[in-house]
Amino acid sequence: MSSIKEQYDAQGFVLVPGLIPPGDAKELEEACSRVIEKTRTGEWPHRRTVGKQFPPFDSDNPDSWGVQHVMHPDLGEPAFAKWYTSDGLVDAATQLLDCKEESLQMELFNLLINPESHDFALRWHRDDVRETATEEEERKALGIWNHGVQWNTALYTDSCLYIVPKSHKTPRSDGQRAHSSTQTPPKDPMDMPGAIQVTLQPGDTVVYNSNILHCATYDSKQRRATLHGTMGDAQGGSTRARNVLQHGLEWMKEDAFRQTLAGNPRGNKMLDLLLAMQKGVKGDVGYSLSG
Repeated sequence: MSSIKEQYDAQGFVLVPGLIPPGDAKELEEACSRVIEKTRTGEWPHRRTVGKQFPPFDSDNPDSWGVQHVMHPDLGEPAFAKWYTSDGLVDAATQLLDCKEESLQMELFNLLINPESHDFALRWHRDDVRETATEEEERKALGIWNHGVQWNTALYTDSCLYIVPKSHKTPRSDGQRAHSSTQTPPKDPMDMPGAIQVTLQPGDTVVYNSNILHCATYDSKQRRATLHGTMGDAQGGSTRARNVLQHGLEWMKEDAFRQTLAGNPRGNKMLDLLLAMQKGVKGDVGYSLSG
């Protein structure tokens, strides 16, 4: 893990295979199939809608590119919380965050899927820095964004993600700013200076700093079910509050969700830290990005 940590720190991302135990892959695939079906038929309303890149996902477009809140008790899919708190994933997070398990806080867990009838693309962005940020504003934001990890774990081959290695440490160059200063998705993501395309085989995970420059393309003809989540280090205090709470996690305060974690002491401890962060935030956190 030391070499993985070194690459993550230097490049802003790292590929980690095998975070899904062999015995859990089928269970997760079946759970994903059920929640995707509920989302496509309108039974599950919490979704990422085509035409809307960032929360609030209030578009009425019937096509979806993501399923929100897969650990929600109303979905009744325990496989998600089981894997989110699994040894392999937690070990990777603590190594990459250089923290103890006791300070890991539960955050987001969603599912990225292929739209059915529309190809779709996300513009180049950093998750919690607006495209209009000045060089100095970028530099300041990147200097404090070290208290969380974000990952994509593919259940099927996935080549949707594009990133610019090392961009988690430095403000955009003039060329990079030219490709990321609007709300328009790129015609060709590889036009971005320094960009690479990330291809995941089934079971592979890419863990990345969410303020690395990244974008994604969604092919309606290519099956996708990619587990997409974040974990935080509670030692970071409220630095992650807006990026996490903007997705609407009030349901995590309810007894029904706590009951889904019965017999899962690790999950309960992680949830406690999230709720403590929520409690410490006063007022509306707003949204990191728009569009």
